[in-house]
Amino acid sequence: MTTTRATRTARTTRTARGAVVAVLAGAGMLLSPLPSAVAQEPAPAASAPAPSPAAQTAVDTAMAQVGKPYQYGGSGPDSFDCSGLTSFAYRAAGIELPRTSRDQATVGVPVDDVYALQPGDLLFFYSPVSHVGIYIGNGQMVHASTEGQPVSIVDAKDMPEYAGARRIA
Repeated sequence: MTTTRATRTARTTRTARGAVVAVLAGAGMLLSPLPSAVAQEPAPAASAPAPSPAAQTAVDTAMAQVGKPYQYGGSGPDSFDCSGLTSFAYRAAGIELPRTSRDQATVGVPVDDVYALQPGDLLFFYSPVSHVGIYIGNGQMVHASTEGQPVSIVDAKDMPEYAGARRIA
């Protein structure tokens, strides 16, 4: 029974991650690998327009924090942890979020279809949820990842164990 459940869980995780990868890599379009010289230089991050003024404010606020240091329990304005960044960004838009990523994963509207992700959506990772970032469009998210790493923009497809998304505004 344990082997079957583990196999089913691994299959579900791979399937969900595959769907996220497909969406975040260009809505299912086939992509060619870049030459290694080009692949070493990341493309400049530019967020897509958000669907509401509040979501746009949250995205813009989070993007303005890029480069600031990670600090466990940090909620700005000088340092952040993951949920501190998302709380800070949405507070700038007039929306209060719970403090932890696990609690943030219970608010807003679930985005069950990864093809429907929009800038401003919160992306959650791991089970139980223990990490959150803000989707900025173009397959990217902004997040505060871990000690020693500043707030940064990453390809969401490179994040492990996608657990779901929520639309806040």
